[in-house]
Amino acid sequence: MSTKIVILGAGYAGVHAAKKLSKKYKKNHEVEITLIDKNPYHTLMTELHEVAGGRVPEESVKVDLYRIFHKTKVNVVVDYIENVDSDNNVVNTKEGKYNYDYLIVGMGSEPAFFGVNGVKENGFTLWSLEDALKIKAHIKNTVKEASYVRDARKRQKMLTFVVAGSGFTGIEMAGELLEWKATLAREYRVDENEIKILVVEAMSTILNMLDRKQADKAERYMVKHGVEILKDSPIVEVTKDKIKLKDGKVIPTETLIWTCGVQANQDLEDLDVKKARAGRYSANKYMQAEEKENIYVVGDIAYVEETPGNGNPQIVEAAEQTAVTAVKNIIASMENKEKTEFKSNYHGFMVSIGGRYGVANLMGIKLSGFFAMVMKHIINMVYLLGVNDVHAIYHYLQHEFFAMKERRCIMRGHLASKGNRLWLIPLRLYIGCLWLIEGLKKLIGEETWAAAFDTAQNALSTDGIGGYVDALTSNLTIGWDSWMKMGNVKMPFEWLQDAVSGASQAVEGAANMPQPIFETMPKFYEFIMKIFMPNPEIAVWFQRIVVLTEIALGLCLIVGLFTFLASAASAFMTVNFIFSAMAGWDILWFTFGSIALMSGAGRTFGLDYYIIPWINELTGNIWMGKRRPIYDIHAGNKIEKSKAN
Repeated sequence: MSTKIVILGAGYAGVHAAKKLSKKYKKNHEVEITLIDKNPYHTLMTELHEVAGGRVPEESVKVDLYRIFHKTKVNVVVDYIENVDSDNNVVNTKEGKYNYDYLIVGMGSEPAFFGVNGVKENGFTLWSLEDALKIKAHIKNTVKEASYVRDARKRQKMLTFVVAGSGFTGIEMAGELLEWKATLAREYRVDENEIKILVVEAMSTILNMLDRKQADKAERYMVKHGVEILKDSPIVEVTKDKIKLKDGKVIPTETLIWTCGVQANQDLEDLDVKKARAGRYSANKYMQAEEKENIYVVGDIAYVEETPGNGNPQIVEAAEQTAVTAVKNIIASMENKEKTEFKSNYHGFMVSIGGRYGVANLMGIKLSGFFAMVMKHIINMVYLLGVNDVHAIYHYLQHEFFAMKERRCIMRGHLASKGNRLWLIPLRLYIGCLWLIEGLKKLIGEETWAAAFDTAQNALSTDGIGGYVDALTSNLTIGWDSWMKMGNVKMPFEWLQDAVSGASQAVEGAANMPQPIFETMPKFYEFIMKIFMPNPEIAVWFQRIVVLTEIALGLCLIVGLFTFLASAASAFMTVNFIFSAMAGWDILWFTFGSIALMSGAGRTFGLDYYIIPWINELTGNIWMGKRRPIYDIHAGNKIEKSKAN
């Protein structure tokens, strides 16, 4: 009888647990793993502020669950979880039932309102992709409407944006608004100075998970750039058009983004487990729910104390580490081995204030500005590599750098500049023709090539164009000096020449080449060349590869086929000739021209326009899985199977 493991929630903890279990039981057909979530995608919660602040599109924070797990044994079910019958080990969803032997609950958390009157009805939260899109749409519409309002007081109320809470989410949201306001002002033709951004915090300090020095840097940066920070200012009431503070101050605004705190997700509030502070599920040192040995709790919803009174923080690292502990102990239970206690190992904290500035404390190393943001991007890419391989990293680089608008990243707009590829066509054709001619000259033989054109030139003066063509076609045949013929060693390397003719051939070869950049081949490159061409016989085969490569490069560039690869190979070939002491300074323009062609030169009036999209779709379907309807791949048979059981 198979062992059924059900995971609730596709957050950081749930996805991590599913991948670990899938890897462990990849070839074990007696273990079934089911992951249930209401969305068909994994949300990068730590990046939601970028969507809400109009910096990146919603696709940048969504990772398709099918593409994460399509080559694994994890059954992904998109459904609403209604309740868990822990007495009978059954998860009930809107569309079906799922039996389990082990249950991992990773439902995450949700905003806490602390009984503040009106905040739930009149404020915005930032705890899901839907929340982020609502904030984005609201801000754009509000600024647009304000641009038509002549009443200065009403307009000021509309253009005042308040973020409640100065934790990571609140500060990052305020940072996005800070960078976005210039774009909003220009797009909707309002005075940028009228757009006000406030951070309202009940405590006397901000960013309390960071050390004070780094938190103060972040505060100074925000204040310097126009964000007003109100500390010791608890909010006591929120209405549609204002907020009221404990000291009686009233702030007119139509936009309050609430980030003041979180509590356990309430979707499973009836689950019969022991609760801790903020409704989180109390876990023992093995990440088991108290008094429920086969139920494990992970991520934000879990509460475990390593030291009395100090629960695990609700951060990504904690989510992943609680998931690892739960997975290890499920495996230990199945294999009758000793269980592992939860031991945290957090590497630090970081916060971004827009796309250009951040502060971080990583393993005791304090960073700010450019270097803090570099570390943030590296950490994000490392995470994405583990979730969805290089495909996710490619899209991350696109969203965060190459498609970034308004200079809202650490590289400003330098990597996101757009240009018309039309102007690259002449360069592509020119370099392609040069490579084709170079390859044909080596195929026929340089001296045979030159002699054929001399003969054709003479025929032109006597017999006209017809004589020129006849003379050229009759003489352009593979000659005695072709690079393709065995015995014709054209590489001017001493170890390839025999004792009698070596010196004269080397001198003759050198005489036909321009003054090289390197007078002699660097020792490290000579070592490499000796590996590839240890003797004259192999050298000729290497020459044949060079000839065919040059002809192929020329043809590919001329027709615009695989232009990126052909251009990269073109640059590599020129560098190879330089290090081989076979090329002069004149070849460098060739190198840099090839690099320029790597920017998609074949997508304009080239075959790449047709071929590359087809290849991307084909390889994407094989590698990442073919996109199919959600109701087809995340429901249906799985539910019927569960009902049958």
